[in-house]
Amino acid sequence: MSMGPGGGFRAAVGVGPAPIAHSRDTRATLRRLVRRLHPERFKLLSAVGLGVTSVAFMVSGPWILGRAMNLLFDGLVSQRLPLGTTKAEAIAMLRAHGQDQIARMIASMTVTPGVGVNMTSLGRVLGVAALVYFLGSIFTYSQGFVMAGVAQRSMFALRRDVEEKLARLPLRYFDSHSHGDVLSRVTNDIDNLTTTLQQGLSQLLTSVLTIVGVLGMMFWISPLLAAISLITIPLAIGGTLLIARRSQVHFTNQWRRTGTLNGLVEETDTGHSLVQVFGRRGAVIDEFSRQNRALFDASFRAQFLSGVIQPTMQFITNINYVAIAVVGGYRVASGLLSLGAVTAFIQYSRQFTMPITQIASQMNLLQSGVASAERVFEFLDETDEAPDVVPATAVPPAATRGAIRLEHVSFRYETDKPLIEDFSLDVAPGETIAIVGPTGAGKTTIVNLLVRFYEIDQGRIVLDGVDYRDLTREEVRRSFAMVLQDTWLFQGTVRDNIGYGRPGATSEEIVAAARAAYVDNFIRTMPDGYDTILDQEASNVSAGQRQLLTIARAFVANPDILILDEATSNVDTRTEVLIQHAMAALRAGRTSFVIAHRLSTIRDADTIVVMAAGRIVEQGSHEDLLARRGVYFDLYHSQFSGAEELG
Repeated sequence: MSMGPGGGFRAAVGVGPAPIAHSRDTRATLRRLVRRLHPERFKLLSAVGLGVTSVAFMVSGPWILGRAMNLLFDGLVSQRLPLGTTKAEAIAMLRAHGQDQIARMIASMTVTPGVGVNMTSLGRVLGVAALVYFLGSIFTYSQGFVMAGVAQRSMFALRRDVEEKLARLPLRYFDSHSHGDVLSRVTNDIDNLTTTLQQGLSQLLTSVLTIVGVLGMMFWISPLLAAISLITIPLAIGGTLLIARRSQVHFTNQWRRTGTLNGLVEETDTGHSLVQVFGRRGAVIDEFSRQNRALFDASFRAQFLSGVIQPTMQFITNINYVAIAVVGGYRVASGLLSLGAVTAFIQYSRQFTMPITQIASQMNLLQSGVASAERVFEFLDETDEAPDVVPATAVPPAATRGAIRLEHVSFRYETDKPLIEDFSLDVAPGETIAIVGPTGAGKTTIVNLLVRFYEIDQGRIVLDGVDYRDLTREEVRRSFAMVLQDTWLFQGTVRDNIGYGRPGATSEEIVAAARAAYVDNFIRTMPDGYDTILDQEASNVSAGQRQLLTIARAFVANPDILILDEATSNVDTRTEVLIQHAMAALRAGRTSFVIAHRLSTIRDADTIVVMAAGRIVEQGSHEDLLARRGVYFDLYHSQFSGAEELG
């Protein structure tokens, strides 16, 4: 059943979802992500505390290893000095031989001439280093555990909000958006954002803390070498931002193209048989190739540009390493720094550039996550269905009898294209109203208005004497059950699919409904009977059997008002006769609206409404309308004269 404009089959023509209407605002998206993390603020603070402790241990490691290097180097130098001399005497001897630079270096060291490496002290220092690194790892693992919980709980809440948003959106939204794009936003984009938070957030926190801790140690060891290292920061940040700004656009396009391609695949898969029958296979393949190429181009540009960041950072890191090694070696030789301090500083320089490199390497993940977050937030920002505004004095009917009255109803999907104009219809309880007319006459639109999928523009609809505006949508829809031409079954047992019509239905009621819909015998031939699992597309049952199951679902619902939209279109002639008898029993005492193209199926309707261009052009019983020899007469006889069926 087409529910409005935009519901056509797009596979053959390749119409994708509308592009993002406004420019990206990365800062706003990030601020919104931070707000989403607000309920986890205490966990985040604990993660920060664990991260600070971990970084403190990890940062102290190179300094301790530097002390071990000094013990080793001092011992080796001491071993080469004459035994029995003092440090001052050894220095004097070196200066006497013109080796002033070596003398200055030894003057800054802790040496005992003739004595080798103090293995006891060296072992003690190395043991402390091992313990420090072990504790640092423990706190790092703890931080990762806490951050994993933060990310997963935040995404759990986001998925819940998205699911609730789906329930609040008006039907108009789904009519105007590709199903594939909607699915991409609520599945692919959320999964991508989860990966970003899971991996990127923890990495970002650790990297920032490491940069701060390492930078402090570097300035403590040597302000000069630290200043040299700081020169690389503007180069790294500038290069990263320059590349990231260009790749961000392509990441946005990548995920938009992904939604377009998903929509195309979903619709061509659903309409596979029609594609084959109408010989559109080549056109679909060409369209898929075009969309696939567009996704390839966007993904290639995004991944290539973001991938350039890491080698750029690696080049800057190597330049920094060379500068520190040269300057540091000279200062060791000059006695201004110890060898252990320089080796520790080199490790710190690696630790300093490593988190910058890690952040750079994560930029593609972060950018992709931000692009996905914006798409999800755009979905959450869509306008909800207008809330029910029921006057405090409104009193719903005590019991629904099924009296429906439409008074001068007007409606249009688009403001400049009238559809339903001044439509009036009075339906008594228990009457069967058949609505016929050519395609586009507004038959399905009337059904949408009856169940309040759309709000009318003018006029009013009255249920048992109560205006729809004085009832909530739930109160209105509680009175209806629908059997549509397009069957819908979900993955689950046959019993669950039939019982979906009324929560809490007993097994006896489900079996009785199946018998009334002439589907019980078929169900009992299935491998597990009523407990047989239907797959997601219900492909293990035929189209006619799917229709029968949905009719059984309507029996279980036991509604006051029944809507049948070409409900027997997918069954054979013999089954159709049986269904007509079942429907007659189901309609007994209930108001029914039947949309039919085969006019032979609605001869016994109490009233037949003939529509054209959103208006009622004829109204009456089957015999009365034939006697008038008007529009209905022409429609009816065209079907039985071998002419092409109208509508």
